[in-house]
Amino acid sequence: MSIKIILEFQSKPEMGEELKSTLENILTFTRSYDGCIDVQVIINQDNPLNIVLFETWQSRQHYEKYHVWREEAGGFNSLRAIMSRRPSIRYFDNLDI
Repeated sequence: MSIKIILEFQSKPEMGEELKSTLENILTFTRSYDGCIDVQVIINQDNPLNIVLFETWQSRQHYEKYHVWREEAGGFNSLRAIMSRRPSIRYFDNLDI
């Protein structure tokens, strides 16, 4: 069964455009990574420095493998410099109700 992941970013005040650009570059590869089904990007109307990713993966193991690869490849380093705080990652299962 697929899982949903909500990944929330908050950029530093002067880095909003940089966050969008960095995510655009990163997500091209993310969307083609084994196990990734979909990634949607939304921006908070009341706080444009707040961007949320809604991701669907085949399994948590697929996402965790991707996350480890991204960390080892240094892909999160560019994001860390832009962020005002650590991103929030939450994992969800679908309920068939």
